[in-house]
Amino acid sequence: MNIRSITLFALTAAMLSAAQTSARPLKIVTTTSDLKSITESIAGDRATVSAICEGTRDAHYLQARPSFVMMARDADLWIRAGMELEIGWEPMILDGARNPDIRVGGPRHLDASEKVLKLDVPTQRVSRALGDVHPSGNPHYWTDPLNGRIMAETIAERLIRIDASGAETYRANLAAFQKALDERMFGAELVQRFGGSTLWARQLQGTLDGLLAENNATEMLGGWVVRMRPFKGRRIVTYHKNWTYFVNRFGLEVAVELEPKPGIPPSPAHLARVVDLMREQSINTILIAPIYPPRAANRVAADVRAKVLVRAHSVGGLPAASDYLSLIDEVVNGLVETL
Repeated sequence: MNIRSITLFALTAAMLSAAQTSARPLKIVTTTSDLKSITESIAGDRATVSAICEGTRDAHYLQARPSFVMMARDADLWIRAGMELEIGWEPMILDGARNPDIRVGGPRHLDASEKVLKLDVPTQRVSRALGDVHPSGNPHYWTDPLNGRIMAETIAERLIRIDASGAETYRANLAAFQKALDERMFGAELVQRFGGSTLWARQLQGTLDGLLAENNATEMLGGWVVRMRPFKGRRIVTYHKNWTYFVNRFGLEVAVELEPKPGIPPSPAHLARVVDLMREQSINTILIAPIYPPRAANRVAADVRAKVLVRAHSVGGLPAASDYLSLIDEVVNGLVETL
């Protein structure tokens, strides 16, 4: 009887321990605040999510710290932006964490750029002479709301794989996030009628207007698309190539960057050329993220009587950009007012 009691006690304790482990929220570490925001939307209360790089920092130049290693040590999932954005510090954090599952190629390491639409992929051999150019393309892809939608789906798929018991929650949260994003992009009435997936597919094909006209639904179009449409083809100046995806999605054009090459500080000679170009093309807007020094932008704007629009390009970069959807909201709001 004693042996049976001991065995039963041991089995009960093991089952309780397993239940407690499965009930424990996943610990997820993301490399950026944008990934953190989207992951929180998908994971809900089944995970706690921490970001290595806050929105007020430049992910290109972050320094690996012991506190980052500790964050990664017992992480259940590591999510990175990828495309070499974190190349200067991610390897040191993952090596120091001694958590083999979250290393590159591990089952709990996720590169959120796997399925996104990539721009600025070099067609020539990359060298430092080109500046801070990434071999896989421009890594600031989250400023395109379509890529935000794709990122959410990629994250949900991995969460379902490592936490199958939460699959129903993850799918429901993904659907809610994508619906909210789609309604911000096209307007709630249009999303209800055609569905977000159809609208995005038609926009990519360039046939969205035709679909609406065929179905007497042109007046239903709303959201970011309608607000930005009057400025299609307008040229602006930016500081760095971190707005490439946003302007591509909404039909704007970047005439020139204040950086002569990515990651290279503006020189007086280059700024003089920017001033000449802005005068020639009647460009009146400089879009800059708060992580960059404003002096060059202010100087150029004063010379040509242009406006400097400071907007966060990552969640938390400014107080109003408190989550992913409000991040895009704030950029749209600022450009509509300025342009």
